Amino acid sequence: MNSGLIAAIIVSAVIIIIVVVLITRIRIVRQTQKLIVERVGAYHTTWSVGFHFLLPFVDKVAKVVSMKEQISDFDPQPVITKDNVTMQIDTIVFYQITDPKLFAYGVENPTQALESLSSTTLRNIIGELDLDETLTSRDLINAKMRSILDEATDPWGIKVNRVEVKNILPPKDIRDAMERQMRAERERRETILLAEGEKKSQILRAEGEKEAQILKAEAEKQSIIRKAEAEAESILKVKNAEAEGERLTRKAEADGYKMLVEAGLTKEVLTIKSFEALERVSEGQATKIIIPSEIQNLASTVAGITEVVNSTKEK
Repeated sequence: MNSGLIAAIIVSAVIIIIVVVLITRIRIVRQTQKLIVERVGAYHTTWSVGFHFLLPFVDKVAKVVSMKEQISDFDPQPVITKDNVTMQIDTIVFYQITDPKLFAYGVENPTQALESLSSTTLRNIIGELDLDETLTSRDLINAKMRSILDEATDPWGIKVNRVEVKNILPPKDIRDAMERQMRAERERRETILLAEGEKKSQILRAEGEKEAQILKAEAEKQSIIRKAEAEAESILKVKNAEAEGERLTRKAEADGYKMLVEAGLTKEVLTIKSFEALERVSEGQATKIIIPSEIQNLASTVAGITEVVNSTKEK
């Protein structure tokens, strides 16, 4: 009885152990992972997405590989330029694993190997450039490093997508000299801009004064012309008015003379009327009589009136 119970317990324990072992040997591989599986110490297969089972005591997951693009930000590296200037440069490498098997077995520590290779490549590239070229040729440095690293890491199953130079830090004395140079350049540009602005301002001011003088002269010219035209028009109107007045006067005189003649005031009539008036004056008590000179010229005046009337009739 006791032996049967012991045997049942042992069997149950063995079954439980087997179930636990089997459960622990189940592996679930996610979308962005690859699993390198070894069997009896040798490479067996690469597992992708899904459920997988490891044979107990035989299979082993040697490495879990992430297929995402990865970033390695390396510390600043001391490099020497072609003109013997020592500076600190740090880089960022963007890479992606394309072959999990090569990545697992190609190199002992891929990240460290990539950093060492990046440092060596950077020193070689900067050694061919002087200080000014190094500071202005980031795109060239990035392109050369990406090409060299991509080719060198291909046996490791790594694809280098992009390399970026993060910082370039020259020595302090060089930075101070560059800052002074930049300050002098900015001051020079400021002086040039101020001079050009003053020059343009003077040119615009001179052109404005010139245009103002031209406009002033043109206005004075137009004023003189209009004043002359007004005076000429005024004189013309005065002359026309005088001519019209003379014409109307002559017409009025002619009409008056015509009326006198038509009324019978001839030379003889006027003479007789004058003497009759004179006779009435003489009948008074005055001792002295003054004969107006108009009476003396009356005859000649009437004769002139008669000629005018006759000439008017002829016309």
